[in-house]
Amino acid sequence: MPLTKHTVYPGRGLGMWAFWLHRLTGLAIAVYLLMHILVISTVVGGAGNFNEAMKFLKAPIFILLEMGLLAIILIHGFNGARIVLFDLGYGVKKQKPIFIALMALAIIPFVIAFAVALPHIFV
Repeated sequence: MPLTKHTVYPGRGLGMWAFWLHRLTGLAIAVYLLMHILVISTVVGGAGNFNEAMKFLKAPIFILLEMGLLAIILIHGFNGARIVLFDLGYGVKKQKPIFIALMALAIIPFVIAFAVALPHIFV
């Protein structure tokens, strides 16, 4: 069996990047969910506390962080759809081009959302 780049350096291909991206974005979404629950729980302290939290979260830095969250969700979702396709037996031999195409496709909603959010960042 001839040695190839992947036999000499296993785990350094695009497939490994897709694997780790999926796991890390899933972890980031879980951490965000916990923070989201903490923020929403400020309503327990009354409407005043919740309104103050919402004013604080309208700062431009949080809008940028929300854009990061959107990127993470898009990466995780589109990569998850790719994995489901493979589990169903579709495109298994074309994993790299499918990954690249889906990540390129994910850029479209991100750019649209960023264009909508941009005026709110530079207020």
